[in-house]
Amino acid sequence: MKELQPVNQNVLLDITETEKEFKTAGGIIIPDSAKEKSNIARVTGISSIDNPEVAVGDTVLYKGYSGTETEFEGKKFLVLPYADILAKIVETDEI
Repeated sequence: MKELQPVNQNVLLDITETEKEFKTAGGIIIPDSAKEKSNIARVTGISSIDNPEVAVGDTVLYKGYSGTETEFEGKKFLVLPYADILAKIVETDEI
């Protein structure tokens, strides 16, 4: 089995999107090229970083237009510097 493993303080994010057809209320179909890309993804790999604040499986917010997109075994991934992760998305209980 092959897998991507980030190196040099990089993080690997899974940016594979499900194929959905988006329509406006009036029935106009919006093509993929017109949609805004999400800056939220799931961490699938981390290189050796001292005391990382994120772990594999975490969902994070990252800088737009950052990193290098690649396709590997039918999935889309983004390799970006650890410093380009802006926040970790966590579930909290309501008060």
